[in-house]
Amino acid sequence: MPHVAPTPQSATGSPEADESFSVRAALRSPRRLRTEVLGGLVVALALIPEAIAFSIIAGVDPRVGLFAAFTMAVTIAFVGGRPAMISAATGAVALVVAPVVRDHGLDHLIATVILGGIIQVVLGVLGVAKLMRFIPRMVMVGFVNALAILIFVAQVPHLLGVTWIVYPLLAVGIAVIVFFPRLTKVVPAPLVAIVALTAFTVLAGIDVPTVGDEGELPESLPSLLLPNLPFSLETLQIIAPYALAMALVGLLESLLTAKLVDDVTDTHSNKTREAWGQGVANIVTGFFGGMGGCAMIGQTMINVKSSGARTRISTFLAGLFLLILVVGLGDVVAIMPMAALVAVMVMVSVGTFDWHSIRPSTLRRLPKSEVTVMVATVGVTVATSNLAYGVGVGVLIAMVLFARRVAHVTSVTRLDASDDDGERVYAVEGELFFASSNDLVYQFDYAGDPRSVVIDMSKAHIWDASTVATLDAITTKYEAKGKEVRIVGLNPDSAARHGRLSGNLGD
Repeated sequence: MPHVAPTPQSATGSPEADESFSVRAALRSPRRLRTEVLGGLVVALALIPEAIAFSIIAGVDPRVGLFAAFTMAVTIAFVGGRPAMISAATGAVALVVAPVVRDHGLDHLIATVILGGIIQVVLGVLGVAKLMRFIPRMVMVGFVNALAILIFVAQVPHLLGVTWIVYPLLAVGIAVIVFFPRLTKVVPAPLVAIVALTAFTVLAGIDVPTVGDEGELPESLPSLLLPNLPFSLETLQIIAPYALAMALVGLLESLLTAKLVDDVTDTHSNKTREAWGQGVANIVTGFFGGMGGCAMIGQTMINVKSSGARTRISTFLAGLFLLILVVGLGDVVAIMPMAALVAVMVMVSVGTFDWHSIRPSTLRRLPKSEVTVMVATVGVTVATSNLAYGVGVGVLIAMVLFARRVAHVTSVTRLDASDDDGERVYAVEGELFFASSNDLVYQFDYAGDPRSVVIDMSKAHIWDASTVATLDAITTKYEAKGKEVRIVGLNPDSAARHGRLSGNLGD
């Protein structure tokens, strides 16, 4: 995933200041409007089996996942901060809410989704998106690679225990997606693959697994639904832990996906708006009986990379087409071979994976600590199928390795040596915090130094209370031997921190 510099943007941080992301500009250009429409159609087709599969994971009727995909996509098209990004029912959220459905039922699920959305709105307003800056690049690379692996692994069940003809169909679908763009890019290759394979299997009368085999498609529009639960502290105690987990997992996946799309499109989106927009979308989804969701990296990559869509039009149409397909054209959608959709998702996983990150030349150049962070992020995410765990472990390892590395660049140098009536000067250099300052206390000759000791901090910086406590301990050790210590050269920030905390941290 190459590094790209952000292009000029609007004052709100939105890429829509660029004409290529403008809805009005797209509506005035037939060519670009066609790209948005076809992109939305391809995404809608890819959403159907995914939403059904995630419904099964969550333990709810497939219609709950399909309605969630519709309401999430349509709502986020208006309130989200990242144009062209697709949000719908996801596996990450399904895993979080599954225990609610299993132990308490659908009404508690709906209440959980609504509360989770409210939490996301609050976190978005409080600026949680700003925490994205603390996620290291190699964690981001690991996140992307893990998602690519999970997308591929999710297709494997569709290829097991099936008739042999499925495999040639899959190969043909992949070939169409790879080679058709060399002929023309007017029509997205994934759409061509889906239509061609569907037509072939129907006309040839071939019996293969289809979308209809995945679950029952809805026959009516979603309707407003309120959970039949008492508004009480007991209800809140049941749903609150799941709602908080859903909110955090959803925001994490959405913000990381938004950052990935920023890199792909060479723009910078409004992450704060995206954060509270996800909350609004989940609240709307909950009131329509949906299972909740967040950004989907697979469908987003189909929309942005495979189809070339760039505006909110494609996101809105993905949701609208989904509803039309499953409600109005359910019989047609049901006969689509799963091999065609699996081919699309396999190529999405291949395109999503950052192959440059695992080249031998890249791995040789990267520090071992960076490789460790990436591998840990991938390993934990794939093992648990939970992005929050993987990213959390990756960030934690990155922090520990960084602190360990920085701790070894601190030095104490004895500058002057004189007789017992003279003065000893020590120069401290480096960034001083809890990890690097622990050994500082052992770098001084308390018994052998003269009565006057100067600690020169002009090339050091005090970052925390641990360092101040260490300096206090050094001063106390010298004073116990009847010697005077002067700390000089502190920069303004270090001096302020030392002056405020010194002597007030206990023994």
